[in-house]
Amino acid sequence: MSSSDTPTSNGLSYAQAGVDIDAGNALVDAIKPAVKSTARAGSNPDIGGFGGLFDIKAAGFKDPVLVAANDGVGTKLKIAIEAGIHGTVGVDLVAMCVNDLVVQGAEPLFFLDYLATGKLDVNEATRVIEGIAEGCRQAGAALIGGETAEMPGMYQDKDYDLAGFSVGAVERDGILPSNNIGEGDIILGLASSGVHSNGFSLVRKIIELEGLDWSSKAPFDHSKTLGEALLEPTRIYVKPLLAAIRETSGVKALAHITGGGFTENIPRVLPKGIGAKLDLSKVSPPAVFGWLSSAGNIEQSEMLRTFNCGVGMIVITSPEMAEKVESVLCEHGEQVSRLGQLIKDDNCEVHYEGAISW
Repeated sequence: MSSSDTPTSNGLSYAQAGVDIDAGNALVDAIKPAVKSTARAGSNPDIGGFGGLFDIKAAGFKDPVLVAANDGVGTKLKIAIEAGIHGTVGVDLVAMCVNDLVVQGAEPLFFLDYLATGKLDVNEATRVIEGIAEGCRQAGAALIGGETAEMPGMYQDKDYDLAGFSVGAVERDGILPSNNIGEGDIILGLASSGVHSNGFSLVRKIIELEGLDWSSKAPFDHSKTLGEALLEPTRIYVKPLLAAIRETSGVKALAHITGGGFTENIPRVLPKGIGAKLDLSKVSPPAVFGWLSSAGNIEQSEMLRTFNCGVGMIVITSPEMAEKVESVLCEHGEQVSRLGQLIKDDNCEVHYEGAISW
């Protein structure tokens, strides 16, 4: 028994109750290089204080409006825990927040994380936070702080949970969606990297019914285990989208395709009296979606309500600017498809034609 576990003459120690303060301190030391790697203009790379500081003036904004978002990773975490693969869910955590910021035209400035667990494993937690730092680097956001909570009795075995919080800024005259969205505007779709971070309760149900485990070869990608393939992190669209916004001034609206798919997310950025018409034959889904559809015998309508189906972000632009916006996005590494256009619709709904080729 270590000295920290030895009862004092006055009773029990915190360590005996299941909380290891020394492990928490060791984690802070272990993640300092990853945190410093996310430093950007306006941030302070040091951690360990009671709060994180950010100088928005140093970030170059003149008349900024702040935009905030928070999110988690959902039951995708169960796969990471059971497969023992912890290095990618941190990217998912950042992606789910910063992709929501950029749809309002905002540049992500900083990020904070919250990790809660029953028993802190320093090595596993370090890998998680290194993933968070990788996501922050992809988004251009500084990781300025976070919290690790060890809560025995709340979480069992190796379970842990993640939450993320991010703040961005946009110049007041650059807030999206714009006020000139209308009939005839073009809908572009940006390819997803896979399932992203939505629909994993259904994914896990299908895996259970198929009798597979996370070390099995992925039925849709024999180069990877099932765990590795399904833990492909959510694509972060921030830098390509900011480039398109700034270089073209032609982006009218953006929609992050998460839970609810096209049906629920596109109408969130449309004005009254405007709907969307999508040609599903233009969607090119990664192989994982075809396998899920087949293995789960899932109807197309349910797939569209649950998953991104291969399109993680929607861009709305005018017919005159569509080619230029598409060109900039492609130059920055995005795969872009023209999916349809906006139409008059009193109910602001999404209308489909054609079918996805799974």
